[in-house]
Amino acid sequence: MLKIYNTLTRSKEVFTPRVAGKVGMYVCGMTVYDYCHIGHARVMVVFDITARYLRYAGYELTYVRNVTDIDDKIIQRANENKEEIAVLTERFIDAMHEDERALAVLPPDMEPRATKSMDDIILMITALFEKGLAYTGTNGDVFYAVNKFADYGALSGKKLDELQAGERVEVDQAKKNPFDFVLWKKAKADEPYWNSPWGRGRPGWHIECSAMATRCLGHHFDIHGGGMDLQFPHHENEIAQSEGATGEKFVNTWMHNGFVRINEEKMSKSLGNFFTVREVLKQYRPEVVRYFVLSSHYRSPLNYSDEQLDDAGAALTRLYTALRGVQVAEEYAGTDYSERFKQAMDDDFNTPVAVAVLFDMARELNKEKNNDAGLASQLAGELKELSSVLGILQDDPESFLQAGDPVQQGGLGEQEIEQLIEQRSQAKQNKDWALADKIRDDLKQQGIVLEDVAAGTSWRRE
Repeated sequence: MLKIYNTLTRSKEVFTPRVAGKVGMYVCGMTVYDYCHIGHARVMVVFDITARYLRYAGYELTYVRNVTDIDDKIIQRANENKEEIAVLTERFIDAMHEDERALAVLPPDMEPRATKSMDDIILMITALFEKGLAYTGTNGDVFYAVNKFADYGALSGKKLDELQAGERVEVDQAKKNPFDFVLWKKAKADEPYWNSPWGRGRPGWHIECSAMATRCLGHHFDIHGGGMDLQFPHHENEIAQSEGATGEKFVNTWMHNGFVRINEEKMSKSLGNFFTVREVLKQYRPEVVRYFVLSSHYRSPLNYSDEQLDDAGAALTRLYTALRGVQVAEEYAGTDYSERFKQAMDDDFNTPVAVAVLFDMARELNKEKNNDAGLASQLAGELKELSSVLGILQDDPESFLQAGDPVQQGGLGEQEIEQLIEQRSQAKQNKDWALADKIRDDLKQQGIVLEDVAAGTSWRRE
């Protein structure tokens, strides 16, 4: 029985889809003015695993993840680069898809873009005017009147009167209330614009997601996800807009993943500890980065450090080593391992516990390799299947173990390694143990580990 922690109720709840067997899930995607950073990678991987597990559990899932392709930062970056907005956004959308594929993130079923959703955005703002929830400010921008929405603050636990007493907000004389937020921005000179009943302009960020989510999944759907930083004000404002416009409950379950920290510090450009996915993939293989993300529970903070990434690489090596040299069964009889894996994932997608099950399987697989080839083959089939739910261990073990990390380029080639192994084998036949040991030690110094098994000698890179 799947339980998910719902940010709205601050508790784990048994997941019951609105329509039996079907799930609608919307996740806030990227604002495409730059390359994806390691925080974006976490959102991608977390909700990819959520989607994979829902499908594995038998649900028919519609997964929507939007693209924000118009906003202040995009306009600013295009101006700095002296390039067309559409050229800039297309380039970074392509780069985002490349990063996704590298990290084995499956594409969402639908990927709506803000610029292609204007009719829906304008319809929703019109509905908010009709319900008395929207007004035109003195500067020509259209605002949402938060004090007219009774449940404002339910998701974040913030109350309007406390916010007004305790927080500084930018004073905008055009608004009736400092916490009112913009639905439609009046066009400034030399900015892109769309025609609307309130004049030329463009949408605010929050209304874009409300319009795209309800268009793709209906007024009321099952799961809405995103990073914890979006809980307030973005997701709070989405609820206010969507429920205000439609009169229906917007989302049943709200999922938020935790922050990424770099060496125990908040990631920020000002601290100089800001890493793009591309920069990280120059140092570490994509599967190592993916494993690192899922080795922590999605709601916990994730601390990025070289040590953590090295540990992830070592862990994957242990798993692949267990699969090495085993015929993987196409079909297998599920064991207690599958049951334990499901229990872990049913407990709010607890990937660290699910991974621990994979290691228990690997230990048994290592024992059975030389005892019972049939049982080893069955175990390997089950291990690969369960790992596929997490999007790992799908490479050929030899390829993974013998491929160098990106940093290690320029080491010994495969042919040279095989020749040295052959020389060592000859030395052992000639009982020249000193030479055999020297070859092993020389290879070890160059990051090549030899493993003597019944069938001969296999090797892997450290």
